[in-house]
Amino acid sequence: MSNIVKGTMILTGATFLSKFLGMIYVIPFNEVVGETGGTLFAFAYNPYSILISISTIGVPLAVSKFVSKYNALGDYETGMRMFKAGIMLMAVTGILAFLGLFIGAEWLAGFMITDEDNGIAVDDITMVIRMVSFALLIIPSMSIVRGFFQGHQSMEPTAISQVVEQIVRISFILIASFTVVKILDGSIVTAVGFATFAAFIGALASCIVLFIFWQKHKSGIRSTIQQQKKTYDIPLRSLFAELFRYAGPFVMVGVAVPLYQLVDQFTMARAMTAIGQYDLFDAAYSTINYYGHKLVIIPVTIATGMSLTIVPAMTETYMQNNRSLLHQQINQALQIVLVLVVPAVVGLVVLSHEAYGALFGMGNIDFRGGLLAWYAPAALMFALFTVTSSVLQGINRQQFAVISLSAGVLVKVLLNIQLIHTFGAKGAIFGTVLASGTAVALNLWRIKTSINFSFQQTFKRFLLICIFSVFMVIAIAIVKGLFGMFLDYETFRFSAAMMLVAGVAIGGLVYVWFSYQSTLLERVLGERVHILDRLFHR
Repeated sequence: MSNIVKGTMILTGATFLSKFLGMIYVIPFNEVVGETGGTLFAFAYNPYSILISISTIGVPLAVSKFVSKYNALGDYETGMRMFKAGIMLMAVTGILAFLGLFIGAEWLAGFMITDEDNGIAVDDITMVIRMVSFALLIIPSMSIVRGFFQGHQSMEPTAISQVVEQIVRISFILIASFTVVKILDGSIVTAVGFATFAAFIGALASCIVLFIFWQKHKSGIRSTIQQQKKTYDIPLRSLFAELFRYAGPFVMVGVAVPLYQLVDQFTMARAMTAIGQYDLFDAAYSTINYYGHKLVIIPVTIATGMSLTIVPAMTETYMQNNRSLLHQQINQALQIVLVLVVPAVVGLVVLSHEAYGALFGMGNIDFRGGLLAWYAPAALMFALFTVTSSVLQGINRQQFAVISLSAGVLVKVLLNIQLIHTFGAKGAIFGTVLASGTAVALNLWRIKTSINFSFQQTFKRFLLICIFSVFMVIAIAIVKGLFGMFLDYETFRFSAAMMLVAGVAIGGLVYVWFSYQSTLLERVLGERVHILDRLFHR
């Protein structure tokens, strides 16, 4: 169990660091390319993210599960056969995805905007989509290697390659965009084109790291294969069939948010033009689907990373038909999400103007900060969808995730334009929250009906979390009132940053203190938090 926890914490830490770096670099990037550049970047990345999810078909986790299964049976050769065949398969799907995105870039771009009045042309979007498409040639095959290492209970290659990939990608983005705009006096479009191409450069760096790990481990893996006594000699077709059964549900979780964003990409410009607000489109779209999204996704990463640590144990418990323990594990998974994400969402709502202004500038802050405040609750829906989908996998109901996600996307497609017509840019946010909320509600219903699960304990603790979050809001309001006497944090960026730091520190401390003293944290996490024991002298 200690190895599982250690590996999970390594991957969680690497994922969080990658997401955190992905948020921080946006600050200088925004200074160079502005709202128009952020919108262009998002235009390229949304279809790319979806094709990455589809072309890898959930392979890292699926291969990990596949390899670990046959390793447990003592058949290491079958795992190696899957590894070699999988790399060839992913190379093919990667090439097909690249060709599809590269050739179809102009067609996609034509659907994304209505005209060229706002400084973004169809040719601009076509170029940045084609630049990011090159990464599809590498990443699918790379995902197989990561999954293979994970199947051998070696999490360091995935974690280190993931962080290196992000560092190299971000460095290339910042250096290339700064050089193009500030030194060569080039266009924003060219700078964003190089920024999207950074995905290919980062993937190359990740491949180098994985190759180094492979050189280090290959002799041990081959030696293990030579010593095995039994092989199941499963036909390749059957191997792929088993892999796809594992992989299908995993892709649903990864593709959910990009699908919602893709609906915005195809409808938002036209809907805002129809209501006479196209001049706000750049600011709205970049806030919702790029800059603001970077802030919203941070608590989601932490919460889902921690809660998913118990999913393998949940699968084993379900197979043993230990219902009482299974219900306890599901409660814990849901409560970890709530205890971490709810206060983060509430804090982001209260400090939305300060957060956006401090990180991305004070220009048009009333509009952009207001959108962030409305968008923040989506973080809770995203986190709950990820965890409830994982619970469905644990209780062998993973195919239902396809139904719930499809229902959510249908809600987004049917309501998005009407909501934008009614509420302006906020309508796109309402569409996403309604869509993801629908998917979460369906997942929760399926969990309840499948194993007769009761949400009573989770609901009671959710109410307690909400009460403590209210105390946090009161503390932040007091801090804002005091700081407002000598800091103009609504106008100046540095003052907004100081207010943000103070608000997060004081509000977070108040929430943690109440959660700790009430033993809420101890009950949710399953053990005492020793750092807080020392901090609060308990």
